[in-house]
Amino acid sequence: MADDLAAVVMAGGLGTRMKSATPKHLHPLLGRRMVDWVIRAARDAGVERIVVVASPETSGLFEGFEVAVQERPLGTGDAVRSARGALDGFSGDVLVLNGDVPALTPATLLALLTTHAAAGAAGTVLSFEPADPRRYGRIVRDETGGLARIVEAGDASEDELAVGEVNSGIYVFRADKLWPALDRLTPHNVQGELYVTDTLGILVGDGDTVAVQVAADPFEVEGINTRVELAAAAAALRDRINEAHMLAGVTIVDPSSTWIEAGVEIEPDATIHPFSVIRGDVRIASGVEIGPFAYVRPGTVLGERAKIGTFVEIKKSTVGAGTKIPHLSYIGDAEIGEGTNIGAGAITANFKHEPGQPKAKTRIGSNVRTGVDNTFDAPVEIGDDSWIAAGAVITDDVPPGSLAGFPPRQLTKEGWVYEKHGKPDS
Repeated sequence: MADDLAAVVMAGGLGTRMKSATPKHLHPLLGRRMVDWVIRAARDAGVERIVVVASPETSGLFEGFEVAVQERPLGTGDAVRSARGALDGFSGDVLVLNGDVPALTPATLLALLTTHAAAGAAGTVLSFEPADPRRYGRIVRDETGGLARIVEAGDASEDELAVGEVNSGIYVFRADKLWPALDRLTPHNVQGELYVTDTLGILVGDGDTVAVQVAADPFEVEGINTRVELAAAAAALRDRINEAHMLAGVTIVDPSSTWIEAGVEIEPDATIHPFSVIRGDVRIASGVEIGPFAYVRPGTVLGERAKIGTFVEIKKSTVGAGTKIPHLSYIGDAEIGEGTNIGAGAITANFKHEPGQPKAKTRIGSNVRTGVDNTFDAPVEIGDDSWIAAGAVITDDVPPGSLAGFPPRQLTKEGWVYEKHGKPDS
């Protein structure tokens, strides 16, 4: 399918109803920008050739993709026509996708492509049947079930307004039919806007077959135009992500209060408690327990049976197998070994470098026991088997098997743990 299929993703609009300085398609949504969800759906449906239509201001924000610039926002027809140069010589089918439908699934796109191929159609429209058709264009079918016309709500008769099947704005065209039809578009208003919907009417008028495929779930194809709709899409994607993890063997105690971004890796038999947020490049091994109100940020790797407790925030850190961070702690830019226990109120203080330099690292070894209210003033390294006294600010490295702390200044008793309790392997 890859060689004879391309996609044009329209992402050049500003989305003024979002009332935001951020263009609509670039709003973050569960670890991806809104448009990235659409691109991922196309990728997973087998599309390798993707052209993103962007505005001049956002054209540099799509690294790794072919980008076509729509110089002025002159409608969807002009947006698709902007991609023609990028697809010069391409002779397969072209999917036309809106960048504001993040709930779109590969299955829906594959169903659209299957119908298009089976009908031998010049173009195929994805329709849907919402509970309230509102101002969507109505799909009027011919006697064979193909498309007769799309009637905009403002131009529709009473009978046509009663039609519950409407246009999603998602299409697939044969390339050799799409480009000539776009050349024949005429403006609808004084702004000179052109609409890709009109290409379907041109094809029907030419006697070409235009097929229709109904989306199984209307929610997938409804565009996002307001913050209210953005929140609804986020909740739906959250549920989709959580369901996939649970079906793969992860326990999520309360899915409605657990937010896991796309791309997070969780092995079976991990447990996620309510009100947890897990973001970005995170890997969670089997047996890990994430407590209520935990915040796990990008760059974190949690070893088997590790425990991240209540009101614990972890960022860009590696936590070894069996290590526990039970309460009220911030662990950032740190490496912690296996079987260590981090007392309540632990803070890694690692932001004291010159601007532009990486944050300093905190390294805590295996089988370490820290007290409550410890601050680790990075860069600092705590050796294996060491103990840290409560309330201590650790500014200097602690050798293995030592006892350190004793405010107000750090005092280190080297080898004290080994002298009093012996080495673990002795």
